[in-house]
Amino acid sequence: MRFAFSTLGVPELPVDQVARLAADNGFHGVELRASPEGPVHTGLSADQRADVAAEFGKAGIEVLTVAGYAKVAAAGDDQPVLDEIAAGVALAHDLGASFLRVFPGGKDLPAEEADALAARRLAAAAPAAADLGVRVLLETHDSHRAGADVARVVGRVGHTGAGALWDVMHTWLAGEQPASSFAALAPYLGYLQVKDIASAADTTPLPLGAGALPLAETVEVLSRAEWDGWLCWEYEKRWYPQVPELAGLLGAARDHLDRLLTESA
Repeated sequence: MRFAFSTLGVPELPVDQVARLAADNGFHGVELRASPEGPVHTGLSADQRADVAAEFGKAGIEVLTVAGYAKVAAAGDDQPVLDEIAAGVALAHDLGASFLRVFPGGKDLPAEEADALAARRLAAAAPAAADLGVRVLLETHDSHRAGADVARVVGRVGHTGAGALWDVMHTWLAGEQPASSFAALAPYLGYLQVKDIASAADTTPLPLGAGALPLAETVEVLSRAEWDGWLCWEYEKRWYPQVPELAGLLGAARDHLDRLLTESA
């Protein structure tokens, strides 16, 4: 398995410094948060996109994902959602990323209606994304927190241009065991977001291994299945500014993930 981290942990850091941070700490890739408040967003010009890609290329770091914020299960017209996905796919393609992350966002709707919206929009977006070499991944989050929830949607899409992103915190908060999450998501799985928190009542981010999430069990499930993909640490400092800086935690995080892989072998 290969390791990445999300720039949600360093939301304002220039991309050259992100690339250096990854390389210096033994990470193989990064998940780039796409937000107008940060250095990477869909408003970048062609030259700016080329510069971002070049910085990571020079450092030997893969741009794994563009982490977008389109909500595919949210109420409303399809076209604005599809336009947002298309812009994210184009950015991912230009940066050499394999994936675009999207959210469900259907909490205010009945489950069947939210499922239908999400499946229809993903089915509409998937072929064009695949043509550009990008896969749109629906994250286990909000209205579709469990692996079974996301699998129910992506299974209806029926196109390899759509897949699943397993956020281990949300499946755990949904009461789903890692083996059950993997069984549901495996046919569609792009990669995993790993993290740690103290409890269901306190989701303040902690260093990997310092909290309650079943990371060892999750890695063991993956290893038994001989799954060989990406583990991406999503440290949510953007939403919790009081927590320690990501840079000082990356080395220990890499070591912890290595230990989990060794112990699961």
